This record gives sequence, C-alpha cells and structure tokens, in this order.
Amino acid sequence: MTRPQETTLALIGPTAVGKTELSLHLAEEVGGEILSVDSRQVYRYLDVGTDKVSPETRKRVLHHAIDVADPDDPFSVADFLALARDAIRRIRARGRIPLLVGGTPFYYRALEGGLLSQSLPSDAQVRSRLEEEARERGREILHGELAALDPEAARRIHPRDVHRTVRALEIFRCSGQTPSWWYAQGKTLGGEFRIRYVGLIRPREELWRRIEERVRFQFSHGYPEEVRWLLDQGYDPRLPSLQGFGYRELTAWCRGTMTLEEALEGDIRATKAFSRRQMTWFRRFTPCVWYDLSERSREDVQQSLREAVIP
Repeated sequence: MTRPQETTLALIGPTAVGKTELSLHLAEEVGGEILSVDSRQVYRYLDVGTDKVSPETRKRVLHHAIDVADPDDPFSVADFLALARDAIRRIRARGRIPLLVGGTPFYYRALEGGLLSQSLPSDAQVRSRLEEEARERGREILHGELAALDPEAARRIHPRDVHRTVRALEIFRCSGQTPSWWYAQGKTLGGEFRIRYVGLIRPREELWRRIEERVRFQFSHGYPEEVRWLLDQGYDPRLPSLQGFGYRELTAWCRGTMTLEEALEGDIRATKAFSRRQMTWFRRFTPCVWYDLSERSREDVQQSLREAVIP
C-alpha cells in the first residue's frame, strides 16, 4: 500500500523542452512507469496533435492516463485524480517506480492538494473565442449556455455580465468541469502524495526553434488528416477536447476559412504562448530543482536523477 505523503518524482517544464525523451530513458533505467499529467492525452484519437508516444514505446515503458476517454466524454480533474491515485498505488504495489510527466499545472496542483482556487484553468484563446461568440450571438445566448451547464453559476452571474459569463464558460471548456463543481471542492482534492518537482528549461530561442520543428513535423505527419477524421466522425469542434491549439486552427482549415500555412503558423504562435503560460505557473512550484538542457546533457541529468527515484 502507498505510504501517506510518500514522495513522487515529477518532470515538469514547457512543451517541447524534452520531458518525454528524458522520462523514457529514466523509466527504463530505474524500472519506472510513466503517469501522463496531460489534460489532452487522456483522449483517444488525439494522437499526433498531443504528441503522444507511440504504441510501440508504450509497450516498452508502461504509460498511464493516456487514451482513457473518447473526445466527447466528460473528463474532469476529479476523474484524473481517481485515475492517478489508483495508478500510483498499483505501480508501487508491483515494485515499480511511478514517474509523473506532463505539462498541465492544475492537474499537479490538484494531485498534491494545492489551492485549486489559485489554479483554475484558463486559456487566452478560448477566452477570446468566447468573447467573439458573445459579440456575434449575443450575451444572452452565452448566458443561456452557462445556465444549461451550470445553473448555480448562472444564478450568481447577471445575464449582462459578459466578463464573468465568459470566465465561467472558459473554465468549463478548459477543464471539462463547471465552476460550481470547482468551488464545491473547497481548497483541496488531493494531498495523498508529496511531489518532488524536477524542472527542465531551455533558452527561449532554442525552445522556440524546437516548438517550430515539432509543429512542422506534426503537420507533415498526419495532423491535418487526424483533425479531418475527427470532424468526419461527428465530433463537435466546440468540445473541450478539441479546444486546444492546433485543433482549432486545423478545424478552420477543414472548413475553408484558413489556409494550411495559416493554420501551421497559428499553431506555432499558440504553442509558444502556451509555453509561456506553463512557465508562469511552473515557476511557482516549490521545491523544484531546475536543469537547463542547453547546459547539461540528457544523460547527465538522467544520472543526477537516478538516485532520487531509486529508494
């Protein structure tokens, strides 16, 4: 059984910094299994756009919290917590080492029992789209959408208060859970595990280059086809699962309102903006030991972490 407050190692850092490569090598060396802390990788069929490791790699290194919901399934932080707790317990019961890897800050905060009111999910692009909907469809329509999803929140927010209506819907579209659900949880949801954070960083110019290379690789290796297939299956692009960067731009391409090059450049810009938001949150995570991968090799960092994860 898991000992209360047993320390668990987590690899954090902005997207495209190199978390996946390091985690795979480390897991193989120490007998570990990876718990994905990524709010988009939980969805099936979102493979290229979420940069999932291949099925072959998952046979070599076991992964958890990947492909556990369909794109139109509700999936909340509470679902992630239940799944994560169970996975960590089972990994340890088999004598293996759990490694938490991913870039979703509010999942980590919930797992460690942090103040969720300080970690409610947000996304500037989702907010911008909602504000545009309010202008085009009318604030009353948007408030009616909130009333259908979260009657309690709608009662607290005046129909003319566009700002608060947008924020409430933003929370739902980013997390798959309503504001009232979040507030009902109180201060904590987790707290069973004490997390030791290891952060990976690179200079901004280097990270920007890696982001651009990865997005271009995705676009040339099935990303547009993946989004078209999802839409052909009837998945609504307004679903929380499809509100992420890249999926939004490629949906516009599929509908003929954006060229493929515009979608690609839009994805690159959105991914860079997302990486900045990630670092804003991750800088608040303590205690955390940071490694600059432009100064230290992956092998060097791996060697430094080996003793930290082996009891």
